[in-house]
Amino acid sequence: PEGEVYLNTSGNPGMATAGTGDVLCGMIASFLGQGLDPLEAAIAAVWLHGTAGDYAAEEKGEAGLVATDIIDMIPEVIEEHLM
Repeated sequence: PEGEVYLNTSGNPGMATAGTGDVLCGMIASFLGQGLDPLEAAIAAVWLHGTAGDYAAEEKGEAGLVATDIIDMIPEVIEEHLM
């Protein structure tokens, strides 16, 4: 196949729970609303979502993660990596 491949290495099995895909969808929509093109929005959101999930797993453990745990970690990830 031709084209580019993007590989995200963030995230963990604990994120495979109800609502986490909705969080990701909302993050992509938010980035689109801020003017990112669709590819950039998807790449940024997938990385941020996975990294926030990793932070949540570090704090609470993978077992029992819920979607709000990911949401709660977004500000910390942004502060540590993007500010």
